[in-house]
Amino acid sequence: MYGDGEAKAYYVIDYNGDGLEGIQSGDFTFQYNVNTYGTWDDFFKVVTMSNEIIGRLPKMTDEMLSDDPEGSSNATKFRNRIIGEAYFLRAYTYFTMTRIWGDVPMVLEAYADPITAPQIARTPKAEVIAQVIKDAQQAASLLSWGYNNYTVNAGPTQANRGAAYALLAHAYLWKATTTNLTTVNLADAHSADTAITQLFAQGGYSYTDTANYYRTFIGKSSEGIFELAQAEDQLEGSNSGIGMQFLRSDYWYGRGDYARMAVQTNYFSSHYPDSLLPDIRYDKGFDYWLSNRPMTRKYSNIIYRRPGTKQDPYLSNNMNIFRLADMGLLRAEVAIYEGRYMDALAIINANRKRNGAPEYTTTAYSRDKMIEIYIDERGRELYLEGHNYYDIVRTGATHIIDWLTAQRRLQGGFYWPVDPKLFRGNPLLLQTSYWRGRV
Repeated sequence: MYGDGEAKAYYVIDYNGDGLEGIQSGDFTFQYNVNTYGTWDDFFKVVTMSNEIIGRLPKMTDEMLSDDPEGSSNATKFRNRIIGEAYFLRAYTYFTMTRIWGDVPMVLEAYADPITAPQIARTPKAEVIAQVIKDAQQAASLLSWGYNNYTVNAGPTQANRGAAYALLAHAYLWKATTTNLTTVNLADAHSADTAITQLFAQGGYSYTDTANYYRTFIGKSSEGIFELAQAEDQLEGSNSGIGMQFLRSDYWYGRGDYARMAVQTNYFSSHYPDSLLPDIRYDKGFDYWLSNRPMTRKYSNIIYRRPGTKQDPYLSNNMNIFRLADMGLLRAEVAIYEGRYMDALAIINANRKRNGAPEYTTTAYSRDKMIEIYIDERGRELYLEGHNYYDIVRTGATHIIDWLTAQRRLQGGFYWPVDPKLFRGNPLLLQTSYWRGRV
């Protein structure tokens, strides 16, 4: 909902009594949405656990860490890795929160007694994103490239230095484009490019062969940088994942032929205007193209826990948070901000060529046209991966979302309201400025 749901140009949500479809019209005030998506409780559980690790682990002796269940014989290395992962998780969690709400309370220590912990106001977004960058840099310094033997099965579901650099790239670009919504800070954009350069040079990642297109979304592919574990090989599949909302009976036994969510037919006309031209993402990423309710099959790896009767279905697709194609395209965004349009076009064309799509040949594009081409390519490559809305906010390509006008963007109307129940007992908290008087 946060990274894709607002853009009705990508997919449509039918009414089902909870008001989710209201999100697609820019109205985040439906009670279900405010109560479910306007709360940061779950995010702060991650922050609290991260703070506990960051605060406690440095005080543990080597002897206390000598019985490492994960096989490391070096207590210092083990300590650094776990602390590094905690810094990464705290950074990623705050990055997620500041993209959703802007200003959020920032807690950087674990309180022994939550009852007596101080009440905290919302911290300005500039301070939050600065802390995200600081934590991600700390994580990168403590983590290593690649994965230890014990994490071979976990792969990109466990943070490493590559995940930290990917987060830095996104954080610097968000800082560059949303600190001042009328001007791009080129120094921050360049810092994003530097992080991506390091990742490509040392990360050891490679693009998935398009013959194995689905492998990327099942998870643990060669281009996966950081993923949320949702694979059934460890009984971590989801029985309520977003992908299941799109599936029909021939993908999910007993589902029926009417899925609540469907690919917006206009998405095909805008992103694949000539369906006869080759593009792996169009051919393998969707089904029922010509019906009035097309579906995405990007997330369609259904595993039945009772396979004999095809019962108890679980979606066994890790959720990509950062992957190589995302990083590659971000370099095009930096190039556009720096006025290097032909460099940006070369990056976009390389991504299109890899997917069998025809390349752009015109060389006289304006900045606005390059942004449009870039956003369209991100919309093809990263469909339903939680990036599309934030891409539009960053670049100001508000023509894609009918309700997100340039004026509303400048007013901070892309941020979400906070559930008023979070204000109870804490008079320091205030509603997101755009939503004051509306929620």
